[in-house]
Amino acid sequence: MKGLMRKEQIKPGKKEGRLKRREAMWGYLFTLPWTVGVLLFLVIPLGQSFYYSLCNVKVSPRGRIFTYVGFRNYTDIFRLDVYFAEDLVSYLLNTLISVPVIVVFALIIAMLLNEKMVGKTIFRVIYFLPVIVVSGPVMGQLADQGATSIPAMNVTSISGVLNEMLPSMLAEPIVNLFNNMILILWYSGVQILIFLAALQKIDNNLYEAAKIDGGSGWECFWKITLPSLKPMIMLNAIYTVIYISGNEQNVIINSIYNDMFSATRGFGFASAKAWMYSVVVLAIVGLFTLILWNRDTYKAEIRRMEKLAAKREKERLRLRKRQERLARWENIRAKGVVRK
Repeated sequence: MKGLMRKEQIKPGKKEGRLKRREAMWGYLFTLPWTVGVLLFLVIPLGQSFYYSLCNVKVSPRGRIFTYVGFRNYTDIFRLDVYFAEDLVSYLLNTLISVPVIVVFALIIAMLLNEKMVGKTIFRVIYFLPVIVVSGPVMGQLADQGATSIPAMNVTSISGVLNEMLPSMLAEPIVNLFNNMILILWYSGVQILIFLAALQKIDNNLYEAAKIDGGSGWECFWKITLPSLKPMIMLNAIYTVIYISGNEQNVIINSIYNDMFSATRGFGFASAKAWMYSVVVLAIVGLFTLILWNRDTYKAEIRRMEKLAAKREKERLRLRKRQERLARWENIRAKGVVRK
């Protein structure tokens, strides 16, 4: 009987272990294509690019010849390419201005498309269509033909006013924003879909309860909609930074491409410039992450109350032990008096 009971007690554990191993095996199997893709198309190219940045790479009929030069390519970026620092500052300012405009525009359009309206699906397709159509050579042709700006907008007068009120370093990216207004708003297709998905997950009972309590639409937006969308705002901001940074219209991307096939600079110089540019992009992503980081105040308050309760419990136990010691001393003293 005892042997049978032991076997019955061991069998469920073995089955659970086998089930977990089987689930883990299927999990690894499903993630295998992604893992292989990351290794082949991300990790290995990154390592190869960093190695190129430390070498002087020459292409000959016999193949590529690598000459190790250390970090000389990184110093040559600012010594040989006098426009790189200026392009970096321009990119930084343009990104810091364009990203909030794109995210806010995407949020407004998503809220409009989330309302009950006729032909809502058609409008969703229209706003997402530029993401599919306007890419690569098409975007370049439209930019060259001036189709990325609003014809009715007098950009010259706006530029004159901004140059009088602001320094040229700040006025130039704002003028570029007006010059490429349509192009910038074309970048908001994916962000609109992300905001739409998040808006549809918000419980309508929250809005009904707020309206019963006398909350206006403006108050509902600030107290319900915006706090619920904070994670998606950060996601869209990071996505927009990455998308703008790798866009074909980016001056630095074109500069890296031209240096890569240049006879005087080559792969090593272009790789060093790409790594330097990546550091700046990561810094911008980190900045937006710090600004938009969604701190859950409710969970933080729960943790604070739990720490306070644990502290009070610890203090209560300490007082209880002190009272017990005092009670023991009183008993000892009382016994000593009785014996005398």
